[in-house]
Amino acid sequence: MAKNNNFVTRYAKGAARNDRVKEAKVRCNIFRMAIVFVIGAALGACGGEEAPTNREGGAGTNVIPHRVELQRLSERVEAVGTARAQQQATIFPETGGEVTGVFFEAGDFVEAGAILAAFEDAEERLDVARARVALKEAQQLLDRYGRIDVEGAVSESQIDAARTAVEAAQIELRLAEETLADRQVRAPFAGYVGIPQIDPGARIGTDTAITQLDARTRLFIDFEAPEQVFNMIQPGDRLSLQPFAAGQQHVEAVVRSIGARIDPQRRLFQIRAEANNEADRLRPGMSFRVGFDIPGDPLPSVPEAAIVWGGDGAYVWAVKDGRATQMAVTIVSRTAGQALVRAPLQAGDLIVAEGVQKMREGALVDLLDARPERAAPPPVPGQTTVGGAAL
Repeated sequence: MAKNNNFVTRYAKGAARNDRVKEAKVRCNIFRMAIVFVIGAALGACGGEEAPTNREGGAGTNVIPHRVELQRLSERVEAVGTARAQQQATIFPETGGEVTGVFFEAGDFVEAGAILAAFEDAEERLDVARARVALKEAQQLLDRYGRIDVEGAVSESQIDAARTAVEAAQIELRLAEETLADRQVRAPFAGYVGIPQIDPGARIGTDTAITQLDARTRLFIDFEAPEQVFNMIQPGDRLSLQPFAAGQQHVEAVVRSIGARIDPQRRLFQIRAEANNEADRLRPGMSFRVGFDIPGDPLPSVPEAAIVWGGDGAYVWAVKDGRATQMAVTIVSRTAGQALVRAPLQAGDLIVAEGVQKMREGALVDLLDARPERAAPPPVPGQTTVGGAAL
């Protein structure tokens, strides 16, 4: 009997202890719920202003918007240009014959009128002497007629014939002197001569080139550009030229003239730029890479993440009157996470930047705070290939 009483006593004590544990757990859970409620209220109080909701007051889809900006697409035009001297000539002789002297070396600077080469001229000198004798005789006859004082001794026709003979002799003398002068080759203008192509003692004809002559203190660089930039280039525009020759630095040039017509087959037109070469570092015939930027039309700039692809192509979700509207776009270029597109968007229009997967036509949208705006990326260069060079 005593054993039974002990068992009942121990059982009662265990039950009381279990009740106290359960009561403690309930109080702990209530305390935890109170703490969560207080923290939630505090966070709500610190959250600041509520995100803007749809103007109609409906429950819209939360999205992050992007305000459209317009940027100009800069078209990079590059071409290969060829330099020519301000004045340049290939020197040919007026007459053929045996070369008696070459009076220059490659690279010499010569003045206008300097003798470059001479031919054998003995026969031409004799012709000049003969013409001078003939002129002297004709002049003497005319003078003799003038000294006769006897009236009627010399007729007027005789005097006229003597005057005509003098004039004819003067012409013959000038022709003989011109022929003699042609036996010497002179520089038509001041400049630098090239390598001599003849040697003393050689017999050459009028089709034999003697050398090249270049006045190269200023160079003209001729190149071609596509038709679409015809009205965007004007005389006076400055260009940066890059010689293909190793070790050469960029050269500044100024557009001097523009071709009067466009090639109907290749759709290109010619441009001539002028570069200063007083330092004499450049040479006629050198090739240059010519490059310049042509500003294009302003285009909407949108985040690449805002562009969605569908069965009909790319599109974005524009936000108008609090609702999503699908708008087709054509991508022109991409750079730094942004894309320039062709679409009926204006500066300041809103599009959905994040949350496009949840959009449908006409859906109500709630605009959340957008991410801080980044600086607009620089104009995106396009590229055109001209004259066989990658632009």
